[in-house]
Amino acid sequence: MTDTVLFDYWRSSASYRVRIALNMLAIPYGSVSVDLLSGKHKQPEHLARNPQGLVPALEIDGHMLTQSLAIIEYLAETRPDTTLLPADPLGRHRVRALSYAIAMDIHPSCNLGIVAYVMQQASDPDAARAAWMRKFIGEGLQAFERLLDNAATGDFCHGGKPSMADLCLVPQIYNARRWAVDLTVCPRTMAIADRCAALPAFVAAHPDQAAPK
Repeated sequence: MTDTVLFDYWRSSASYRVRIALNMLAIPYGSVSVDLLSGKHKQPEHLARNPQGLVPALEIDGHMLTQSLAIIEYLAETRPDTTLLPADPLGRHRVRALSYAIAMDIHPSCNLGIVAYVMQQASDPDAARAAWMRKFIGEGLQAFERLLDNAATGDFCHGGKPSMADLCLVPQIYNARRWAVDLTVCPRTMAIADRCAALPAFVAAHPDQAAPK
């Protein structure tokens, strides 16, 4: 039994990021599903792990960690020879900026609680949800495409190896496809996302692999 346990939900973008990171670093871990749709994240058992009632939570090195980007940065700082963050300060800033553009600007608009509230206000909840997702994911990814117009962009978001930015991008593209966002206007973004999606660490972290059997 591994001492590392990821408390996640299979379709959670934030959990998806951390699964990729753990796979990239070859860290063995167990997984415990926290079903967001049935409200398990708001139960005392999970609130004891994360008082915010969010996923993921990662039990590792004798500690319970929360917030996906903080978890990924912890892994980058405590495991040797990772490419999650560049070695130079300017590179680390750029990777963080790209990561935050997704995790802090696009993702919050698509949060389950936010979208549920939008649906409550609409006469056609499903149509309102789809329009909301397409608007905020689409506009966010178009801005991300412009951020990639930079000499530091390589085969991946920053240079020639996947970084934390790519770990944020791929789950967001999964969501974009789920909600039929027009991705033809983001060719560089899509080329990078598709390149990442073929790598074993990303394949193994895909929601289809993480879904309860």
